[in-house]
Amino acid sequence: MSRMPLIGVTACTKQIGLHPYHIVGDKYLRAVVVAAAGMPLVIPALGDLIDPSSLLENLDGLLFTGSPSNVEPHHYSGPASEPGTPHDPERDRTTLPLIRKAVEAGVPVLGICRGFQEMNVAFGGSLHQKVHEVEGMLDHREPQDQPLEVQYGPAHSMRVQPGGVLAGLGLPGEFAVNSIHGQGVQHLAPGLRVEALAPDGLIEAFSVEQAPAFALGVQWHPEWQVRDNPNYLAIFRAFGEACRKRAGQR
Repeated sequence: MSRMPLIGVTACTKQIGLHPYHIVGDKYLRAVVVAAAGMPLVIPALGDLIDPSSLLENLDGLLFTGSPSNVEPHHYSGPASEPGTPHDPERDRTTLPLIRKAVEAGVPVLGICRGFQEMNVAFGGSLHQKVHEVEGMLDHREPQDQPLEVQYGPAHSMRVQPGGVLAGLGLPGEFAVNSIHGQGVQHLAPGLRVEALAPDGLIEAFSVEQAPAFALGVQWHPEWQVRDNPNYLAIFRAFGEACRKRAGQR
């Protein structure tokens, strides 16, 4: 019997009272267990204190999570953020170099929301800081005054592009996804392949073209109630299978 793959899950920093903490959303950890059939390991946002190569030698996969914070714009030569924009520089210092090294090392990678945006930045792309202020774009933010079930409910359709990773999973050519983000891809990084588009043309998913293993980023949140959505579940199962393959090789 193959062993359960060890899947790193990236953490954010959070000040609680007088002390800084490293936190991960419960939904990501549960999705790793119930949908990817993996063992989650929280990766703290310790920046240079973590050696990416040593870490990757001991992991079978990496999930880059969503977050309330945004990637600092100097990482993609963007204009300064508006005052009050939440940032997490320690997470940036941890995840951005880790993404490239993970893909190069053949470690399966799944990026969700901020993780999707981190992947684009790590490979040389840029971000819209406020998609809803870009002419012709939809407002992709969730309704703050609604319960979670509404915030994470279907928000718009998404068109899967033929011949890619998502199409290879047998997903429908078009299906509805949730939408809980203010930022999005402006310029897609070299070497990334568009996997899905929103009705306004915003990139909803991409893959890393020359990656030796599974390497996918999605802008929406497939971890939400993942067992109840066959399209979301298919993504996590494919990620988990890639992690199991690496576990077997290790």
